[in-house]
Amino acid sequence: MVDTILITLLIVAISLILLAVKIVFVKGGKFPNTHVSGNKAMRQRGIGCVQSQDREAQQKRRLSFKDMENALNETLN
Repeated sequence: MVDTILITLLIVAISLILLAVKIVFVKGGKFPNTHVSGNKAMRQRGIGCVQSQDREAQQKRRLSFKDMENALNETLN
């Protein structure tokens, strides 16, 4: 039982070290940006992150109830 746990911990430790090779051994190394907005091709196509789009939508001016009522009346007339 203890042998299995030690072998498992060793495998996990080796895996973490291998995943962090660029970060640990390269000067100025960092994790790659895997976010949608970090991809140049996606930005060129105008594709953005849902969280960023949501944040932008929430920052836009919200209509009051009166403004919505007026807009609805204008479309109906």
